[in-house]
Amino acid sequence: MRTNVRTMTAASPNSPTDIADILAFYASAGVDEALEDAPVNRFAEAAPRPVERAPAAAAPPREDKAPERPAASSGLDASRVPDAPARSSVAAVPDEAQAALARQLATTATTLDQLRQHMAAFDGCNLKATAKNLVFADGNPEAAVMLVGEAPGRDEDIEGLPFVGRSGRLLDRMLAAIGLDRSSVYIANVIPWRPPGNRTPTPHETEICRPFIERQIELVNPKVLVNLGGPSAKTLLNTSEGILRLRGNWRAHTTASGIAIPAMPTLHPAYLLRTPAHKKLAWRDFLEVKARLRALS
Repeated sequence: MRTNVRTMTAASPNSPTDIADILAFYASAGVDEALEDAPVNRFAEAAPRPVERAPAAAAPPREDKAPERPAASSGLDASRVPDAPARSSVAAVPDEAQAALARQLATTATTLDQLRQHMAAFDGCNLKATAKNLVFADGNPEAAVMLVGEAPGRDEDIEGLPFVGRSGRLLDRMLAAIGLDRSSVYIANVIPWRPPGNRTPTPHETEICRPFIERQIELVNPKVLVNLGGPSAKTLLNTSEGILRLRGNWRAHTTASGIAIPAMPTLHPAYLLRTPAHKKLAWRDFLEVKARLRALS
């Protein structure tokens, strides 16, 4: 989670104790890096504009007259209050036009490298504005097994690779248990950019990114798809069922070209770290994947 280095101007801490208390608060809130080096007066940005009331007998104001700035009060810097806050399109909530652009870019990508270039240049998802890196994929694109999670975490965002943190190390052990490793699988996420603070992606953000992961699956064309966690399963299998009901049952992901790929929904490694008693369920699911690969070969 990112935050500004300073968000206060009038009541800035002076003593080391005050500074330590604020840093401790940020750490407990999940802040792990600074977003900006320069101080930002958030109070001034949030200050409401006073309602201007014209006298009853006064002539109506000209349309081209610029609104007056609110007077500074309570130590606020009025010069920092924008006349009309202009938001960058990069950080804006994506609209249907951006969703249509994502579908067009995904459709026109004929290779994984081209798809990656399209995604790197795409500015229609607001998550890109706060992420360090595009987390595209890891592993072997020629592999028979493709695993898809939900979204990158902090470690993945830093390294630009999926599943490299604690959950990634558990996933490596799960793969090794059925004779696989990262050279024999292909790993990606539904969302290629880390949501701030590891929050859950919104449905709109998921829909913006859906064309990219669907095209990625189509280009890899694996023999077996493994959905790691409920969000991946719900997005790619078009279902609203919970993961505990979905897991262990073979489903199918149908590509845009009409190819049905066998899909095994299973529990996300991060969930297994929180609920180790359910590792036995994931083990059964991975044994199903192993048996299906053996049958297909």
